[in-house]
Amino acid sequence: MSVAGSNIYDSILAAEHDAAGSTPEQLASNEDFWFFIQQAFTEDRNIINLNNGTIQNGLRIVQDAVRRHNDFSGNAAMQSMLVLAKEIESCRRRLASHLGCDPEEVAICRGGTEAGQIPIMGIELQRGDEVVITNQDYPRLISSWKQREKREGIVVKMVPLPSPPVPLNEFYRLVEQQVTPRTRLIHVCHMTHWTGQMAPIRRISDMAHAKGIEVLVDGAHGFMHVPFKLSDLGCDYYTASLHKWLMAPPGNGCVRIPKNRIPNVWPLTPPWTDDPKDIRRYEDVGTRTPANRVAIAEAITFNEGIGIERKSARIRYLKERWANRLRALPKVRFYSSLDPAESCGVGTFGIEGMDMAKLTEHLLDKWGIVVSPMKHPDGLIDGIRAVVNVSLSAKEIDYFADVMENIIRKGLPA
Repeated sequence: MSVAGSNIYDSILAAEHDAAGSTPEQLASNEDFWFFIQQAFTEDRNIINLNNGTIQNGLRIVQDAVRRHNDFSGNAAMQSMLVLAKEIESCRRRLASHLGCDPEEVAICRGGTEAGQIPIMGIELQRGDEVVITNQDYPRLISSWKQREKREGIVVKMVPLPSPPVPLNEFYRLVEQQVTPRTRLIHVCHMTHWTGQMAPIRRISDMAHAKGIEVLVDGAHGFMHVPFKLSDLGCDYYTASLHKWLMAPPGNGCVRIPKNRIPNVWPLTPPWTDDPKDIRRYEDVGTRTPANRVAIAEAITFNEGIGIERKSARIRYLKERWANRLRALPKVRFYSSLDPAESCGVGTFGIEGMDMAKLTEHLLDKWGIVVSPMKHPDGLIDGIRAVVNVSLSAKEIDYFADVMENIIRKGLPA
């Protein structure tokens, strides 16, 4: 493989050139290509971070951009911040391009939770109106709906999804069962944070729209994880956590609200002056540095350089590399599907008779591996979640699998 100069980004460009003509699936296992991509990250290679579902490892160009924009902001304070604020419009346009919607429908907010709470708290509902959610939605968003139920008398109907993975036909059937003439909105995850379970969103959207029901999709784990456009999903509202799979700076999210709904969705925080047709009414939250929002552009550029199809294929390859080894072992219970139609880079599994919280601590303290314990309050899930990213090598994935095979066979030390 040719390497152009000493600059890592020149090397990445050279790797891109050499990979031309390879399909995403062929390229997924090309460790030479992905080696150069891995150098774009600032992570500590003494630690294997498999908790990429909470927040992704830092990209050098993103971190450099935040520092640069912060320095500029301190140059002339308010004036400099106003200059940077204009650049946010470029980020809005580029996010909209990847979502496949009008830029005037994308609000950039302070994370995936706030992105979800804007429509949850802002959509007009009357006492007795029903909202359908699932028991595997994100807890903070469930509690947001519960607050509206308590304060306003709306009815929140919880779909009792079984222990995952849930077949898509069963998922759809259980959601449809909860729909009544009083249903006004259905809220589902594109991919759950528990296991990466995908939902049959297009089928749900088509069913809902035929009955005059709106659909809100929590896309915290969907956007820039798997290839799609909003037209593929058919939903009305879509939210994203940009510091996850896009790898933007922490504290960034976005929500798509269709133009014709903007006047009818109340802002989460009342703006200084309110234009009910302007998507920016959802972004006025007081004094806030624009530095980390402007740096979203660098994350978008990095993802575009790889290509979402290539990135998704690599993520799936790394997940399957460890999952296929562990799922064949006795006492292992997989909560995540390996079907490409139902999952991608998130893998959650449990081990019979083993304390998952202690396993999480042991993996970090003894082996330098970071995972997340996942225990659903209804007992549907009791395991650990491993979430890969393009920052990881196949050797690091194999190291995790080796360690886990040994622990599964021998148990945790006393």
